[in-house]
Parts: sequence; structure tokens; C-alpha cells
Amino acid sequence: MHKPLLNAAFGTAIALAGTTAQAEEITVTDIAGRQVTLDAPVERMILGEGRQIYLLGALQPEDPFAGVVGWREDFSQADPDNYAVYAERFPELEEIPTFGGFKDGTFDVEQAAALGPDVVLMNLEARTATEDAGYDDKLAELGIPIVYVDLREDPLEHTLPSMRLMGRLLGEEEDAEAFIAFAEAQMARVTEVIAEANPERPRVFVDRAGGYSEDCCMSFGPGNFGEYVELAGGSNIADGIIPNTFGSLNPEQILAADPEQVVVTGGNWDAYVPGGDWVGVGPGADLEAARAKLEALTERTAMTGIAAVESGDFHAIWHQFYNSPYYFVAVQQLAKWFHPELFADLDPEATMTELHERFLPVDPEPGYWISLHDH
Repeated sequence: MHKPLLNAAFGTAIALAGTTAQAEEITVTDIAGRQVTLDAPVERMILGEGRQIYLLGALQPEDPFAGVVGWREDFSQADPDNYAVYAERFPELEEIPTFGGFKDGTFDVEQAAALGPDVVLMNLEARTATEDAGYDDKLAELGIPIVYVDLREDPLEHTLPSMRLMGRLLGEEEDAEAFIAFAEAQMARVTEVIAEANPERPRVFVDRAGGYSEDCCMSFGPGNFGEYVELAGGSNIADGIIPNTFGSLNPEQILAADPEQVVVTGGNWDAYVPGGDWVGVGPGADLEAARAKLEALTERTAMTGIAAVESGDFHAIWHQFYNSPYYFVAVQQLAKWFHPELFADLDPEATMTELHERFLPVDPEPGYWISLHDH
């Protein structure tokens, strides 16, 4: 699958550069707040994270890989189930040159330049490492701009601006605005009900990648899934303990908080932890196997006697509901778990189906969540 970035590609890249007669110079403000001037619509891009294809899939569903000349090799490892779905529809993705990451220092500027990109799309979280390694200066010297997007550090604040930014770069503003309108409408189906009903909020522990390692337990502070919990009408027990987006709670803190709901984020992580205890939810997941793994996670010391285990309010949901622009589906499912009476008529599965049918290039498959309530 891995295709080396050949310097022989350099001549082809130069020949392809400058062929966009209709291109127009634009200046955009990226998610890092930087002003970037470049020619648009962009025709050749390098993805600093493979999962940025989620953005491209929504904006160019007929051919999301058309302008991708290189990408980081994380999509196939972090989300192999969706990778397989996309590879079946777009087998050419297997031929796209792959490379290491900016954060781990394995990115090769010269090899990247040989591909003649118009832009390198980077995740906001990699900015410090990118600048510390001087990648930004080296790329600037070659006339290759970096544009930062973010679906991870602050998905609720940055996902829709990232979508709007990509729409501008690709000349797909209308599709971007249609997606944004859909996302906002779907979020409102939860937030308006919670605001009006003002229900009692259950104590919620989000077990980030539970079972991925033997350590217990990674979680989220006031951002990301922690914020999803609050919007869905829950109270995140890590808020006030974990100051930033990511962190950990120790078993004593979890036991003291006695969460009434536990939400484990999961995925198919065989590439990282073969045969691990992680809960393999995602498109087409084996939900019986996922349920068995979820049940096993209730046996950990940190879960001994807590209310969520006693009641069966113990759930798993797809980890990539951040790192993708589909966060609103997760908020709907959380709301349905936390307040089943309030959201009896809300169907997150139907939302996921509509999302795929209206915006995405692949067909929907169930398997994105499981609960010990499910039989």
C-alpha cells in the first residue's frame, strides 16, 4: 500500500504547475488565524492527516481524491473500516503517495515538494511541531503554503469554519454551506430541547479509547467529547479536573464521582494494538463482539460498583466522531442515552443515513455505537 514519494515525480509536478488558467489569487484566514494567499481553486494538495479526506468527501463526493497528491498514512490505521469502504469505491486511493507526520519528524519536505502541491493542509495540533522543525519556512521558500484546519482540538468551534475554509480553497462554497446548514439544524434538534426542558443532568464519564491500553483512564476536559456531553444534557465528571481537551482521571476520581453514564470511545485499532481490549465500533462493525468487549470493560477497578454499571447505562461510540465533521451525530446519540424520554423521536441512525445520502460518496453502514442496554 505504501508508495514512496519519488523524486522522479518532480518533472511531472513542474509540468502540471501553472496549468490552472482559471485560478484566481485569494487570501484566506486559516484556523490558526494566519492569513494565507494562494491560487484557488486548489488542484493539488497534500493532506497532513489522511482523515482530512472526511472534509473532501463532503465537498467533492464524486471524486474526493482527485486533487490529493500525497497524504499521511493514518486513515488506513486509525479508521481501517472507513478506509476499506472508500477503497472499494475509489481504489485509486491505494496509489496515493504516503508519508510520516509533522509531529514525529518523519515528514520529508523535499519529497513533498517533488509532488508539486498547491497547498499543504495541516491539523492545528501539529502547528508547534511544524514551526519548531522549520517545515513552514522550508515550504514557504519553495512557494508552498500551509493552511491549518482543526477537527480535533476544538471540534465544536473549528469544524464548520474548517469546512467553510476548504469550500473556499476548492471552489465548493455552496456545498460547504449546505453541509454547515445541515450540521447546525441537526445540532439544534438536541440543544433546543435541552435548553427548553432544562433536565437534571446525569454524571457522565467519557472513557477515551477505553481498553486501548492497560492504563485507566484517559478522558476529555471541557472540550471535544467533554463538550459533546454538556450539549447533550450531561455533566462531564472530568470538567474541573482535566483543564484542557485531553487528559486522564485516576480510578479513585472516577469512583468518587460515581458516574451514572459511561461512554467509551472506540474503533478498530488492530494496526496499533492488535487484539486489544478496545471496543471495535464503526461502519459494519461486529456489534456482538463490540458488546462483549464493552461488557469486559465494566470489570476494571475504576468501574467497581459505579451507578452506570449497575444500571447498564454503559455505552460505546465511534472515536472518530471527532477528527471528522460528523460530531452532531454523536451529540444526538449521547442525548438519546442521557435523556431517552426527551428524545424518543430522535433517530441518530436516520441522521447518519441522511448525512451519507446527501453529502458523502459512500453508503451508510450501521455499527457506530453500542450500549449494554442493547440486546
